[in-house]
Amino acid sequence: MVEVYLYGKLRRYAPASRASGQSVVRLDVEDDETVATLLERVGVPSDDICHVFLNGAILSTKNAMAPWLKYEHADGSSVGRSDTAESLDAPVHNGDRLGIFAHDMALLVV
Repeated sequence: MVEVYLYGKLRRYAPASRASGQSVVRLDVEDDETVATLLERVGVPSDDICHVFLNGAILSTKNAMAPWLKYEHADGSSVGRSDTAESLDAPVHNGDRLGIFAHDMALLVV
């Protein structure tokens, strides 16, 4: 099972989303699941995403300041502004946790 935490305007894609609580979607992992296919199943359009964290490490960002933020990148490399579509092809495994931030929450990640 994978937990997908949705922030900002993306919270609307979670069942029983509340402003006072977490907006989490829990899904079983399918064969050859990627971040992109998982988000497609949840219904989140990739154009609405600003940052993606995988297990606490940044996987994708549209923030031009990313190289100076010193986040640990999910693949162990130094973080830079990444192509979201390419990064979303990362595989997902049981036990993974995704944090998906909308554009309206971008500065909170900084």
